[in-house]
Amino acid sequence: MTSLLALFVGALAVAAALRLFVTSNPATMAEALRRAAPVALLAFGVVFLAGGRVATGGPMVAVALAWIGVQRRNAQTRSRPHVSIVRSAALEMQLDLETGEMSGVVLAGPQTGKPLSRFGKEELLALRRDLASDRDSLELLEAYLDRRFAGWRDDEDAATLDGERGAPGSGPVSEQEAYQILGLEAGASAADIRKAHRRLMQRVHPDVGGSAFLAQRINEAKDILLGRHG
Repeated sequence: MTSLLALFVGALAVAAALRLFVTSNPATMAEALRRAAPVALLAFGVVFLAGGRVATGGPMVAVALAWIGVQRRNAQTRSRPHVSIVRSAALEMQLDLETGEMSGVVLAGPQTGKPLSRFGKEELLALRRDLASDRDSLELLEAYLDRRFAGWRDDEDAATLDGERGAPGSGPVSEQEAYQILGLEAGASAADIRKAHRRLMQRVHPDVGGSAFLAQRINEAKDILLGRHG
């Protein structure tokens, strides 16, 4: 009886595969087969368990469940937006590694919790003047202004705050912050660290109109994480 059930399940799987082969393009077929393989293995395992063949069905079910779990984790990783996060005393800035879009939120002062997207140009310039003594926050805000209002420096004398800027206040980047800056999960490989660094520098390097401050933080993050691998 167990053999008949196994044959029946196998026949259904073959029929489904043949139909997929006929109706799908190669990429779609490969993805569907990748997803279906652990499910088919699980089905076979359940059939053997139902027939009392625990020694055969048990390992098949265990392997299939582990396989499905890996696929789900990989899918979550692929669907998770890759975002670089840089913080200062007054601002948190996020850079989408896929689109290059920048967003931010105020972390201190009367506007705490307000997204920068809700500020108009004049409000952002006023915030810039308020942050004159906080060099890190000022650098982040100016990078955001450059992305959102490309010509803002023509209307606002960017040099007016040079004499008021505070001394460089960038403290050492922690390991957790380094992962966030590079948009990586903890434990990322050295190859992933280098890849994320190159990808970010292509977007924020001063030579391509980016921010020297962001480039500095990204370099620091790379050095700290690669030092862990050394």
